[in-house]
Amino acid sequence: MPTEIAARPGAPAASGVVVRLEPIRVPAQVDQPQWLVQLGDDSMAVLEQERWASPLRDEFQQALLEELIVGQGAIDARTQPAPGTVARVAVDVRRFDSLPGREARIQGSWTITGSDARNTSRCEWLIREAASGSFPALAAAHRRAVVRLGAAIGEALARLRRGEAAACPALDGR
Repeated sequence: MPTEIAARPGAPAASGVVVRLEPIRVPAQVDQPQWLVQLGDDSMAVLEQERWASPLRDEFQQALLEELIVGQGAIDARTQPAPGTVARVAVDVRRFDSLPGREARIQGSWTITGSDARNTSRCEWLIREAASGSFPALAAAHRRAVVRLGAAIGEALARLRRGEAAACPALDGR
């Protein structure tokens, strides 16, 4: 069962790790410019006037990569002339729920593969962020969730860099 990811403050965990973020997989029904939200009666609605700047998969990919590089100190493998040891990160988002006035909820798994395929970390995760009634607040909750995911992946990358056993970072069951 997935556990909710706890935020980890402090210095960038993945400083100096060269990372290749594979294309993110998201559910087809939410991978569109319009927002798909869950209403109070558990029905779904497509909001024509509320849109991502691009398909959700692309937005998520860019936001997570930015968190890994800027927030966690990782190095983008695409910027290296001849990358040596590269950690490949694959993220599979199985649920991307937008519940206006309640929360943003993202659930899935990630797999990190180091230079030695035996040094692999696979984690299941669930991130929930509270969101007030406005759509900007819901978007901000999703941004906070991606930052938390990036911090957790950054910690896992740091463990692999230190040669520690592949393991999921600190998780809590909130």
